[in-house]
Amino acid sequence: MAKTALITGITGQDGSYLAEFLLEKGYRVIGMVRRTSTVNFDRIQHIQDHIEIVQGDLLDQSSLIDLVRTYQPDEVYNLAAQSFVPTSFSQPVLTGEFTALGVTRILEAIRHVKPDARFYQASSSEMFGKVVEVPQRETTPFYPRSPYGVAKVYGHWITVNYRESYNLFACSGILFNHESPRRGLEFVTRKVTHGVARIKLGLQRELRIGNLEARRDWGFAGDYVRAMWLMLQQDRPDDYVIATGTTHSVRELCEIAFRHVGLNWEDHVVVDPRFYRPAEVDLLVGDASKARRMLGWQPSMDFETLVRMMVDADLAMLRGVE
Repeated sequence: MAKTALITGITGQDGSYLAEFLLEKGYRVIGMVRRTSTVNFDRIQHIQDHIEIVQGDLLDQSSLIDLVRTYQPDEVYNLAAQSFVPTSFSQPVLTGEFTALGVTRILEAIRHVKPDARFYQASSSEMFGKVVEVPQRETTPFYPRSPYGVAKVYGHWITVNYRESYNLFACSGILFNHESPRRGLEFVTRKVTHGVARIKLGLQRELRIGNLEARRDWGFAGDYVRAMWLMLQQDRPDDYVIATGTTHSVRELCEIAFRHVGLNWEDHVVVDPRFYRPAEVDLLVGDASKARRMLGWQPSMDFETLVRMMVDADLAMLRGVE
């Protein structure tokens, strides 16, 4: 029989790629969305007829219990969160409710209703924050630098706690930054590639961004959802860092994106202090050797190819080309 997977956050970047991946594996895919007046299904529109969209909310315990009871999922992927770091400074309590306590609520639903379900928690490299070692691995101490990072640390440790306390098959993937043409426009990679496309097409003249020297370990989101699935296929639950092991600055991101369309980034980029964070994370780079060894996982796309792909997708979208 086909396995059933429940995905929270299915309308997001990762949710859409994971749903595609699981459908190809023959899964029955259940996608949880919040009840709002304007749900955005753009990222899953092409597969919407093949998945089941159901209403639920990480803020509402009873809705999660009902979903797990009704659909009896074999695997649960918790990708839903308030995941934009700057917003976590202006809405720290809401971020904690979704990104921290929301994990507890769904673990409680699994524990009481379907304790044999396998659970994946989307942890984040932002948990490392002010890094105490480079590169960061599973044993690196956390030092989060934003309410989002703090909330993700809670979600990570509550997952470990339920695994050890209740013998649940619960895993956390400590994913470093992963991008794609489906990334939200508020994230710096997509802000840059979309801005480059608009400048190339004459729709704007400058791109205003924050810290050019911030460095990140950026990979392709399609590679990272494969790692999520691999974690839940193992004999024993565990936590894994998923990363490329290479780091690039926002400056390099701008250089590659503008060069791809034949422009000089210095003619268009304006550093705007408004986009600096109250507490910056300067250098994140992950050591995914455990995932390579235990899961057989490795990334398939390098950074420059990823950036060029995102610029091309934004150019096509703005031109109205499929």
